[in-house]
Amino acid sequence: MTTAGTPKRGLRGFFSRLASPQSEIEAQMLREDAEQTGATPIASCGGRRRFCVAGTLRTVTLRPRGGAPALEAELYDGSDVIDLVWLGRRRIAGIEPGRVVKAEGLVSVQDGRKVMFNPRYELRPGS
Repeated sequence: MTTAGTPKRGLRGFFSRLASPQSEIEAQMLREDAEQTGATPIASCGGRRRFCVAGTLRTVTLRPRGGAPALEAELYDGSDVIDLVWLGRRRIAGIEPGRVVKAEGLVSVQDGRKVMFNPRYELRPGS
């Protein structure tokens, strides 16, 4: 990458990408996709403020909270992860691992992890 944060172009960029581990390349692609949607990088999100984030769902689990069902999904954008939690939901159509999602809501930090409860979301086409 160049110092401005844009990927290297040309022959030097090609060899740089060729020598990079696959996970680094995928993370860079996720960061670029999130930036194109106008989302804030998850790594830049602080607690108790509203943000729009975008990325790929890594995991989706049903985990009860306080005796009520809660659907939890881990969203990764190439910079960091955030837990999206829908309280009172057992399942949401389209919310599944590998799905590209844009979510908006209040970010808080619980047990050292960024969390967004009941976010507004948009299912995005895969990259």
